[in-house]
Amino acid sequence: MKQYGVLVVDDSAFMRRAISLMLEEDPRFFVVGIARNGVEAVDKVQRLKPDLVTMDVEMPEMNGLKALEQIMKTTPVPVVMISSRTRDGAQETLQALALGAVDFFLKENLIRNRNGCEQSKEFLYRLTGIVEAKLPQNVQVVQAHRKEVCQVNKQQTELIFIGCSTGGPKALQTILPGFPKEFPIPIVVAQHMPPGFTKHLADRFNSLCELEVKEAQHGEEVRAGTIYICPSGYQTRFEKQDGIIIFKVENHDDTHELYKPSIDITLSSAAPIFTDRLLSVILTGMGVDGTQGCGLVKKYRGKVFVEAEGSCIVYGMPKAVLEAGYADGQFVLSRIYQEIISFI
Repeated sequence: MKQYGVLVVDDSAFMRRAISLMLEEDPRFFVVGIARNGVEAVDKVQRLKPDLVTMDVEMPEMNGLKALEQIMKTTPVPVVMISSRTRDGAQETLQALALGAVDFFLKENLIRNRNGCEQSKEFLYRLTGIVEAKLPQNVQVVQAHRKEVCQVNKQQTELIFIGCSTGGPKALQTILPGFPKEFPIPIVVAQHMPPGFTKHLADRFNSLCELEVKEAQHGEEVRAGTIYICPSGYQTRFEKQDGIIIFKVENHDDTHELYKPSIDITLSSAAPIFTDRLLSVILTGMGVDGTQGCGLVKKYRGKVFVEAEGSCIVYGMPKAVLEAGYADGQFVLSRIYQEIISFI
């Protein structure tokens, strides 16, 4: 069994110990070193060559964001951010993902669930997926070139749906800003995130995109010219009422889905409404969420694109859809925007 060395970076001795104990539960991981601030982190990444870094956001001398930026420039390595739930923490976490961090975890969940509970298992599962993936090194975020969208009499596509998980925010940054202001098709994004983070994700992309970007709201009509982010902590479905398609955004604690939002749940409601006028795009992410939904998209004659392995942070969700035989096309991330434009 291959073992992976992890550098644990946190100014709190308690958190360094808590994370180290979780890592020791899995024989695939060992703690190669610890760092108390960003300055130490940059130095130890260069000297110890870890396979993975867990990085606190707020630290003295040099915070996690500045350390991450330097590490990505000098010694690229998978970095996982350890974040708080606060408003500032959410914004900084999204900034870290844009700078190259591959994933993030909420500090309070790791503390509360350290002793072998589900969050601890998920933490180790996701770290394993990250270190075993073929991570692109020094991948630059390149904004898609905008292309004028000609008005047509009969629109081939009435909804573009994008599903993503680990690595998703950075992948979305290569796609969403490319759509021009007059783009005539609504876009809906389901990104796996903890509750409270998708509002900040929507706000961030609203500042980067020509189209309006917002969280989907319960009862809201699905309109062209808008990019909707499915709210974290809820399940988002489509429903047709009196000829109008609206969002149903509900808690649904009775469901056993691991993710809120669940790509499968959202796609399963979209497929019978949009039928052959639905284009689904599955980007980087761990697990199989989206496979069942894409199966229904194909049943109703819709189209499915997936991100190719070469550009995925974690080639899990796209691989599952491809191996199930549901993908109509597989493209590296830098091509996906143009493939969408060419298709519609």
